[in-house]
Amino acid sequence: MKKSHFYIILSNSLIALMLVSLSVLTLVDPIKSVVMEDTLKVYYNGNTQSNNVTLMFNVYWGNEYIEPILTTLKNHDIKTTFFVGGIWAEKYKDILQKIVADGHEIGNHGYFHKSQDKLSYQENQDEILNNHKLVKSLTGIEMNLFAPPSGAFGDATLQVAKNLGYKTIMWTRDTIDWRDQDQDLIYTRATKQLKGGDLILMHPTKATSEALERIIQYILSQKFNLVSVSENIE
Repeated sequence: MKKSHFYIILSNSLIALMLVSLSVLTLVDPIKSVVMEDTLKVYYNGNTQSNNVTLMFNVYWGNEYIEPILTTLKNHDIKTTFFVGGIWAEKYKDILQKIVADGHEIGNHGYFHKSQDKLSYQENQDEILNNHKLVKSLTGIEMNLFAPPSGAFGDATLQVAKNLGYKTIMWTRDTIDWRDQDQDLIYTRATKQLKGGDLILMHPTKATSEALERIIQYILSQKFNLVSVSENIE
């Protein structure tokens, strides 16, 4: 066989092998390829060209510090977003309805606060949809924002959220107030190097309720607007 024929055959074989490999990758993980599309976007911040920032509260346990938080927000005429868990909402229906009555936005935080990155497509759907139905039955609200518990999500989570008409919300900065019961530390984490579009994650803890007034005063003094998550990501 002539060398030229040999190289032609070798070249064609390599091309064929590459095409087969690409086909196999596409068949093996079709969801993975979709995750890169904007349709499955995860929001880590809002509009960075705006002066809007958000104090967002993930609520899955406790009730004793929500009232003082609501009072502080009301004193400044601030409307924000509370992501509520299903078990919590079922137990504290009256507080959930108070949050809604005060004009705050309600988001979905799953039903049992599971690590959704470890769940199947169906299990992810159950977590989000069961909470959706519960909150709707208690408040009439059709939620469309989903904050994954512990910030854990996988491809199936994003696909389920999209199919249910939800936007998946993470955070720009985390006060870690569930762990560190230090109002000065929480204040610093919420305010240091603040930027437009920031989504600031908080929880209804004692230290957070004590730090909230200072945090709000600082943010407003820097000419930022405190808005809900939906307003921030527009």
